[in-house]
Amino acid sequence: MHKILIADDSRFQVQVLSGWLAESGFAVVTSFDALQAWMTALRTAPDAIILDINMPAGSGIDVLKRLRMSSKTQQIPVVVVSGDNKVEVEKAARDLGVSEFLHKPVEREQLCDTLSRVLGQPGAVNSDHSHTAISSATHDQPSASGSRPKI
Repeated sequence: MHKILIADDSRFQVQVLSGWLAESGFAVVTSFDALQAWMTALRTAPDAIILDINMPAGSGIDVLKRLRMSSKTQQIPVVVVSGDNKVEVEKAARDLGVSEFLHKPVEREQLCDTLSRVLGQPGAVNSDHSHTAISSATHDQPSASGSRPKI
């Protein structure tokens, strides 16, 4: 079972992402700010990291810089999931070697398929939840399928 670190300051988003990943067979560890993300990566040695950009105690870009400077963490695949749509932010993340940069809202299937790809394994997603979307804006509106909330 692959261990995934989710680093996002939104506890609600972390809860939803954790649920999606657990249902898809991943083990999950979490952090809620940039410093905690860096320390958790060192302590737990995750197989991959899902990283938000805008967090307290530093940014996701700061975390990426630290990850890439340490021999313990420099090879960990990082998937950025962020509501930050600035081109320069995505470029900075890509320059630091992120495996993928996903813009919110992100759907469960998209996230799990991306993780499976960066981990080098075929993806398998429970189709009952494949259209659930996560958004940085709200959690009380129906998703594109109309059956699940956006967050």
